[in-house]
Amino acid sequence: MTAECDWASVLLDALTAASPYRTFRWYLGQRHYSGVYWSATVGDHVVYESRLELSRLLLADFDARVSAIVAQPFLLTTWIEGKRRRHIPDYLLVTDDGPVVVDVKPRHRLEDPKVALAFAWTRQVVESRGWAYEVFSEPPAAELENVRFLAGYRRSGLFDQSLVDEVAGQVADGMSLGDCFLVLPDQPRPLVKSTVLHLLWVGRLVCDLSRPLSPGHSVRRAA
Repeated sequence: MTAECDWASVLLDALTAASPYRTFRWYLGQRHYSGVYWSATVGDHVVYESRLELSRLLLADFDARVSAIVAQPFLLTTWIEGKRRRHIPDYLLVTDDGPVVVDVKPRHRLEDPKVALAFAWTRQVVESRGWAYEVFSEPPAAELENVRFLAGYRRSGLFDQSLVDEVAGQVADGMSLGDCFLVLPDQPRPLVKSTVLHLLWVGRLVCDLSRPLSPGHSVRRAA
């Protein structure tokens, strides 16, 4: 069910509870790779319509400042030079710094006049409420691959919290990632390793993600 209302009066709570505005379809030969991703942030599945959208979704799920992620959250309409314009942003993120409306588009498409116009008036509308607007294109490859890898350890319910706390308590600032995997020699190494990687996902441990993860990475506790 959809409802029309003035942009200035729509409540953020209503938008965060919204279902995707568009119906997602899968068909043979489609140009984009669509799917669903289980988000640790929202504890539910979130849809995406392309691999680039999935990239933004992964980064949002990894970002501790993000508390809610909504796909295809609403339809914006406006009139420009006598023509009715319509646009559905790709994501709405609720962050510690306020709402962020996100459009995802490959970098080579940003020069398209239709795309540029749509994003320009969308930015104006979104920012009129004091919200942030973001156009997301291809992220740094190493950062994305690291986050994609760590996402395999995102489900907190699969980890023994007492072991998580014990491992976290044994890691010292400046310790190498490889040494972190050995902090509890009496526990199975694969179990400790997966726990360390989970701690990186939830942000209790941090390291440089701008280059491919390796055992030599220096790790520190989150501030």
